[in-house]
Amino acid sequence: MPAVDIPGSKSITARALFLAAAADGVTTLVRPLRSDDSEGFAEGLARLGYRVGRTPDAWQVDGRPQGPAVPEADVYCRDGATTARFLPALAATGHGTYRFDASPQMRRRPLLPLTRALRDLGVDLRHEEAEGHHPLTVRAAGVAGGEVTLDAGQSSQYLTALLLLGPLTREGLRIRVTDLVSAPYVEITIAMMRAFGARVDREGDVFHVPPGGYRATTYPIEPDASTASYFFAAAAVTPGGQVTVPGLGRGALQGDLGFVDVLRRMGADVTVGADATTVRGTGELRGLTVAMRDISDTMPTLAAIAPFASGPVRIEDVANTRVKECDRLEACAHNLRRLGVDVATGPDWIEIRPGTPPTPAEITSYGDHRIVMSFAVTGLRVPGISFDDPDCVRKTFPGFHKAFAEFATELRSGPGG
Repeated sequence: MPAVDIPGSKSITARALFLAAAADGVTTLVRPLRSDDSEGFAEGLARLGYRVGRTPDAWQVDGRPQGPAVPEADVYCRDGATTARFLPALAATGHGTYRFDASPQMRRRPLLPLTRALRDLGVDLRHEEAEGHHPLTVRAAGVAGGEVTLDAGQSSQYLTALLLLGPLTREGLRIRVTDLVSAPYVEITIAMMRAFGARVDREGDVFHVPPGGYRATTYPIEPDASTASYFFAAAAVTPGGQVTVPGLGRGALQGDLGFVDVLRRMGADVTVGADATTVRGTGELRGLTVAMRDISDTMPTLAAIAPFASGPVRIEDVANTRVKECDRLEACAHNLRRLGVDVATGPDWIEIRPGTPPTPAEITSYGDHRIVMSFAVTGLRVPGISFDDPDCVRKTFPGFHKAFAEFATELRSGPGG
């Protein structure tokens, strides 16, 4: 039975880097994700004057509760949304002028709800070109705190950035949230803040974060549940296929492990243990209607295996996937149509209607790692699929193609192979 070693969680690595940088003392992060996104975050910290020491299995970060060590910096956030959204909030806690820019792809992604909230807290922040988008400049003088209203309906990262900022303010924060998407990611943030000695109190739509800062610690990074979804899906579409992912079990922080419940509803055999999850393909893959608002990063994974279901697969409440690395909803629809699959879309839904077997084509990646990794799963059943930009997987999993090819060989050799 193949057991797959999944790289560390992108979401957890980014939050851990912020927390380590803000904590009092030296933090060790065990098995962090080594990818373009996380390297970009660590590089951004270094530009702000934080010391980040890296070995193959751990990163050590010297925390600075008083904020960046340099009075001026230019930070390039690459394609990383967490880097582009979290680091300006961290920089605001210091004293100096900090300029942030990002790739053309990241420049297109929205920031305004977060930057508006930071301005409401008294942060001197200016968008240099398009309002609500990178590039931006923060003229930092610390953050007093207070009460702020936030719309997190496009991205939970806006709320996470403010929550992470809360303990570093002089008075603490009260954040009133009018809308929230991907709520499990906020639960990850709150659990991790607790591990670093801070707390968050919630009353309905209001989050209260008292001041007091963070304590350094040793923090292990669990495997990335979104990345694991490709391997779980591969087992589900392979009759007799089986995979176990160690390190992701009942105690996992990441909501995206909930993707295995979708596979269970479709007919796969799923076992979630204390510290590992196993999926077995039963030869049955039923259609279904499923709301994926809280696990929307796995929407492309489901879309990519939907053509092999026995009935229509309708994915609802995923409007936020339109403002990810690309418009993922339309990217999935476009590529499925290229494969000859019948697809319909609406503002926040996609419906895939299986019919004749898909035929091979070149997948348009839109520079999005999740589109490539999702359709690699389709390629298990449709030999001849290729990608216009296979290397964009370096964002989260540079070794994906090699690891997935080796896994596919094991999968095809059958149980115990």
